[in-house]
Amino acid sequence: MVSAWHVGTVVSTNTETPTGRSIVFDVPGWTGNLAGQHVDVRLSAPDGYQAVRSYSIASANDSERVELAVDKLPDGEVSPYLVDDLQVGDQVEFRGPLGGWFVWKPTQEQPLQLIGGGSGVVPLVSMIRAHAASGSSVPVKLLYSVRSPDDAFFADELRALEGPLVEITWAYTRQTPDGWPTPPGRVSQDLLARVTFAASATPAVFVCGPTGFVETVATHLVALGHDPVSVKTERFGGK
Repeated sequence: MVSAWHVGTVVSTNTETPTGRSIVFDVPGWTGNLAGQHVDVRLSAPDGYQAVRSYSIASANDSERVELAVDKLPDGEVSPYLVDDLQVGDQVEFRGPLGGWFVWKPTQEQPLQLIGGGSGVVPLVSMIRAHAASGSSVPVKLLYSVRSPDDAFFADELRALEGPLVEITWAYTRQTPDGWPTPPGRVSQDLLARVTFAASATPAVFVCGPTGFVETVATHLVALGHDPVSVKTERFGGK
């Protein structure tokens, strides 16, 4: 069954990176979502033209509040508007929540391995939030690859959520923080072998980011012994 469209009103925004921000909407009739799900966002122009794009949901709760985080693509049709022009009080249409495969539920008992590239961390943030809110006792590891420290979404929140059950590894591909012990570089099979759960731990694995990043990481994980069925991936392109 196709989900109905809901009207969401912007209640707050926050600049996350030089090209991205998070946006919280009040969506009457929204009944919540699972961690990892996404929504379709529809914008309508005065002349009747409409554009629809899909975005991962950063929030994971049963309230009528929905949080998205959007990275602006220079040639995008929707993301520049959401990042640069949308203001508190403005409205957009939502359809969802959508997706039932790339989701994590607090009832799952396997270790949780999350690997994100850029704004691909958004659905993974929803999983970490759901993990914290539920009081789940499963261990979590997040490997987050970004160009530079300034390009990380939800950086302060992620650091605050680190603890005995949540371990976060940062991988910088272009610029590292001052004093960082390793030079910048892409996520390699060696890095994955060192900082992620071993295949023998049979973790639930979620990988999200640009297509090339996701395909490379998934290939490395399979080479390290992970069952391809256990490696769930979500890719994104232009928006």
